[in-house]
Amino acid sequence: MPEIKERPILLSAPMVRAVLEGRKTVTRRALKMPHGFWETSAAGELVPIPANCPHGKPGDRLWVRESHAQVFEGDIPQGRYTGPIGTMGSPARPDWKSRYVYRADGDMPNVQWHHVGDSQPVRWTPSIHMPRAACRILLEITDVRVERLQDITYEQAAAEGVHRGPLREWCASDEGGACHKYPVPAFRDLWQSVGGNWDANPWVWVVEFKRVTP
Repeated sequence: MPEIKERPILLSAPMVRAVLEGRKTVTRRALKMPHGFWETSAAGELVPIPANCPHGKPGDRLWVRESHAQVFEGDIPQGRYTGPIGTMGSPARPDWKSRYVYRADGDMPNVQWHHVGDSQPVRWTPSIHMPRAACRILLEITDVRVERLQDITYEQAAAEGVHRGPLREWCASDEGGACHKYPVPAFRDLWQSVGGNWDANPWVWVVEFKRVTP
């Protein structure tokens, strides 16, 4: 039986919300592969070999890294989604147990930290530093392929998690931006918002997935 591997994947707050709402089921990632990981297509063009995808293969899992914070149980507003119980560093007293909260869920009011007298703003930790224990979203890869970025279709652009507004307009995310009649230009804006070069039309990994948890 093939080994199932887990790998981390970074998602911004708008994309986390898109996954949780079922609007995002695919992600495109810039392809950077050394010599030897390419093959010649029937048309004579060098193309990447899908089996070498660094994000995994169908059946593998991706655990989502997102901006988060660790707060004490009594500091968490009632009804807010929380992740696994953890502890502050080394083994701590039971009453110092904490939970993870997530920036994608919205801003939190100031909280009372155990070592200071006054309430303090939540100290959000960047997604790149999220430990596996804090992860609340696990994805299973269902398909991996390679494409040129601009070959994206209407349906695929919508599945990337771009936001559809009340007037049926499409924006890069639920945080606003230019509005478009179709999802492909909205995805172009999303790609460029994270530093991608749309005009270069690079090869990209297309990783489709389904949510396993929550």
